Amino acid sequence: RYRNLVEAVVRTNAYQRDGAGNRRPALALKFDCAAIDELPQPKPFREIFVYSPRVEGLHLRFGPIARGGLRWSDRPEDFRTEVLGLVKAQQVKNAIIVPVGAKGAFVPKQMPLKADRETVQREGTACYKIFVSTLLDVTDNIVDGRVVGPPDVVARDPEDPYLVVAADKGTATFSDTANSIALDRDFWLGDAFASGGSVGYDHKKMGITARGGWEAVKRHFRELDRDIQTQPFTVVGVGDMSGDVFGNGMLLSPQIHLIAAFDHRDIFIDPDPDPAVSLAERARLFGLARSSWQDYNKDLLSKGGGIYSRSLKQVPLFAEARRVLGLGSEPVTPNDVIRAILKAEVDLLWFGGIGTYVRASTETDAQAGDKANDALRIAGSEIRAKVVGEGANLGVTQRGRVEYALAGGRINTDAIDNSAGVNSSDLEVNIKIALGALTRSGQLTYQVRNDFLASMTDEVAALCLRNNSLQTLAISVAEHRGLAEFPDHLSLIDALEKRGLLNRAVEFLPSDEALRERASAGRGLTRPELAVILAYAKLTLFTDLLATTVTDDPYLSKELYRYFPARLVETFRPAVDGHRLRREVIATVLSNAMINRGGPAFVNEMQAATSADAGQVAAAYAAARDSYGLQDENAALDALDGTISGETQLALYAEIEALLTRETLWFLRNTPFDQGLQPVITRYSAGVAAIRGQLGSLLPPYLADAIAKRATQFESGGTPRDVARRMAELSALSMATDIVLVADRAGADVLEAAAAFFGVLDVFQLGRIVETGSRIVLADRFDRMALDRALANLMRAQRDLTVDVLATEGDDIKARLAAWRAADPAGIDRVTAAVQGLTEGEMTVSRLSVAAGLLADLARSA
Repeated sequence: RYRNLVEAVVRTNAYQRDGAGNRRPALALKFDCAAIDELPQPKPFREIFVYSPRVEGLHLRFGPIARGGLRWSDRPEDFRTEVLGLVKAQQVKNAIIVPVGAKGAFVPKQMPLKADRETVQREGTACYKIFVSTLLDVTDNIVDGRVVGPPDVVARDPEDPYLVVAADKGTATFSDTANSIALDRDFWLGDAFASGGSVGYDHKKMGITARGGWEAVKRHFRELDRDIQTQPFTVVGVGDMSGDVFGNGMLLSPQIHLIAAFDHRDIFIDPDPDPAVSLAERARLFGLARSSWQDYNKDLLSKGGGIYSRSLKQVPLFAEARRVLGLGSEPVTPNDVIRAILKAEVDLLWFGGIGTYVRASTETDAQAGDKANDALRIAGSEIRAKVVGEGANLGVTQRGRVEYALAGGRINTDAIDNSAGVNSSDLEVNIKIALGALTRSGQLTYQVRNDFLASMTDEVAALCLRNNSLQTLAISVAEHRGLAEFPDHLSLIDALEKRGLLNRAVEFLPSDEALRERASAGRGLTRPELAVILAYAKLTLFTDLLATTVTDDPYLSKELYRYFPARLVETFRPAVDGHRLRREVIATVLSNAMINRGGPAFVNEMQAATSADAGQVAAAYAAARDSYGLQDENAALDALDGTISGETQLALYAEIEALLTRETLWFLRNTPFDQGLQPVITRYSAGVAAIRGQLGSLLPPYLADAIAKRATQFESGGTPRDVARRMAELSALSMATDIVLVADRAGADVLEAAAAFFGVLDVFQLGRIVETGSRIVLADRFDRMALDRALANLMRAQRDLTVDVLATEGDDIKARLAAWRAADPAGIDRVTAAVQGLTEGEMTVSRLSVAAGLLADLARSA
C-alpha cells in the first residue's frame, strides 16, 4: 500500500553521468501527492526502496524528522507486512519521544542455503551497510550550521537532516557499523546516528525494555491489589534467557514462579519451581555468552519438569506438567504443548520473544501476518492468564488484545509496554546532540563526553521507566472513569478522523454504533483501545503545539529540563538551552504531561468548550497544574503504591484529574496570558496556598460535612488521614481561582474575599448544588457541555454577588454580609427559597441552569 503511495527508488547498481562526467547513483523519485493527502499520518514523508543484487529493503519515514529501528528481517516473503505492523506500533511509541519515528527492514537476497554463522553475519552486515548508505544518500546534512541537501536528489518534503537508525532484531550489534558510516560521511549526528553502540546506552545491559514492560505488569497487579515484588505469582512466557526482553524480564522479581516457556528451539517446563533456586539458575543462563533452555540445569527442575526440543514428534510429558498446563493423558506434539502454555491458567503471560501468537477469534491466521507461527496461534478469548505483558513487538494482534480485554484480561499494547527501549535511544541521541557543539569546539574531549554519558545511565533509565509508569497510569485512570469519559473519547476519535489523522480500520477501532452498543452494556473503551487514542492524542497535540508560540514562553523552558537527566542540566545548561530540537523537546514533554494527567480527550474537550488553540490550552494547563501544585499532589499518591487499595488510588488520581480539567477550563475562560505565564501563576499559586491553609475555617457547614465524609471513604481504602483530607478538599479548593479573581476585582485581600465568597455560598446554600452538580455523569457530549456551562454561569453569578458583598460597608465580613442582605432582604429571600426548591430531588442540568439564572438576575439587580 505504502509503496504505491510514495516511492523513492534507489538503484545502487545503476549509475548516471553528471555534468562533469562523474558517475553517480541513479535516483528516481516519484511522489503521489493526492494519495499522501489520504494517509492518516503526518505528512509529507518519503519512502525509500533499495534495490541491489544483495539486499532488498524498505524504510518508512513520517514527518519532518525521523528515527526508528532498522531490523534484519527473517521473513523474506512478507517483510513489508512485518514492517507495516511495526510502524503502527512505532507510531504509538513515538508519543513519548521527540522526533516522529519510523521503522525499517532489509532482507539479504543472496544468502547461501547452508551458510555458517560467520558467513550469515558477514552477508547481513554487508547488506546493512548498503541500506544505511542509501538512506544517507537521500538525507539532508548540516554543514557549518546550514542544512545542505544531498546531491542529485529532488526532495518534495521540507529540510530534513534528522535521521537516526536504532538497533532492532538482528541489528543489535550493528550500531557501531552505522556510526562509522555516518562519521566517514561527515553526517552531522556523528555517533548519535545509531543509538546503542559501544559509546551509548546498551539496552540489554540496562535491561531497559524489559524493565519498562515490568512497570506495566506491576501496575496491572497493583490494581488487582497484588504486589508481585513481595508476593509469589505464576508465569508462562515466550523467549529464553539469552534474549534481552525475556531474559531481563525473568530476573525482575524474586517471586517469579516460571511454570513454562518456549522459544524457536525448545520448550521449558517446571511445574512447581523453587523461586530462589530457579531465579539463580536463570541468572546464570543470562550471564552466558549464548544460551538456550537446554543449558538449564535439569537437576534443579521440580518434579515433572523437563526441557524438550521442538523437533520431537511427541513430547513425553510427566503428569505434573500435564496438570499445570491443563493437558489430558493423550499424546501431545510440541505444537500442542506450546498452545497449552499460551492458554495456561497463570497470573502472567510474558511475551519476550519474536512472533505473533494470539489473534482474535474473528481473525484468520493470514490476518495475523506471521505465517511461521500459524500452527501455534490461539484466540484472545482462550488466554487464561490474568495479565499479559508485551515486552516484545507484535505478540498479540490488536483485535486479539481487545477480545482478551473484553473477557476481563488486563493488557495494554506492545507499543505501551515496551516503549522504554525507544525512549532510551531517544534520550541518548538528544544528549549527544546537546553535547555535540562542545565536542566539536574542543571544550569536551570524546573520552570525557563518553564518561559523562556513562555516568548518567541510571538517570536515563529512571526517566524512561517514569514514562512507562505514567502512560499506564493514564490508561488506568481513563479505564477507571469508564463511561463518564466515554462521550469525550468518541468525540476525540471523530475529531481525529475528520482531520485525517486517524483511520479506524487501520487501528481496529470499532464504529460509533458498535461502541455505543458496548456502552449500553456498561463498557467503555478497553485498555488496548485507550492506548491507541492516548498515543494519537499526544502525537496530534505535539504537532499542534509546534504550530503555536507557547513553547517559546520563558516559563515553559523548565519543561526542557524535565526531559533530560538532572546532571546534564546542572553541568551543561547552556548546551541544553541551545539544543537544536529545543521546541520539539518542550512540545513533547508538554503533550505527554497534558495527556497523561488530563486523559486522552483532555485537549479536545478543552477546545470544544472554548475554541482555544493547542497553545492556549497548554498555557491554561500549566497555570492550573502549577497554581494548585498538582505535581506534588500526584507525587503524594505515587508514594502510596502498594499501601492502599488499587481502586482507591485510582479514585484519588481521578480527583486530581477532575480538578485539573475544571481549572484548565477556568483559566481558558477567565485569564489572558498576553503577559506570559509567570505573572499569572505567581498570583494564583499564592492565592491558592493562602486559601488552602485556612480552608477548614472558611468552609460552610454543608461543604465541611461533605468533605469529611469523602475523606472517610478514602481512609477506608487505606489512604493516610492527611492525604485523604487533602484529596477530599480538592473540589472545594477549586473555587480558589474564583476567589482570587474576586479579590483582584474588588481590591481585597484573598482571605477576606474567601470569607465573603463562602459566606455568599452559605446564604443560598449553594454548596449542595455545586457539589452534586459537579458529580453528575452524562452520556451525551452536548449534555455534558451544557452541564459545564451551567456550572460556569453559576460560579460567575457567585463571583458577582461576592464582589457586591465586598463593596458593602462594614467592619468585617460578617457585618458586610449582614448589610448586604439588609439592602434587599425580599429579593435575597425569594432567590434563596427558589434555589432551595431546586435541591429537592435529583440534581439536573436544567436545575443548575435555573439556579445560575436566578443568581445572575439578583446580581444584575444589585
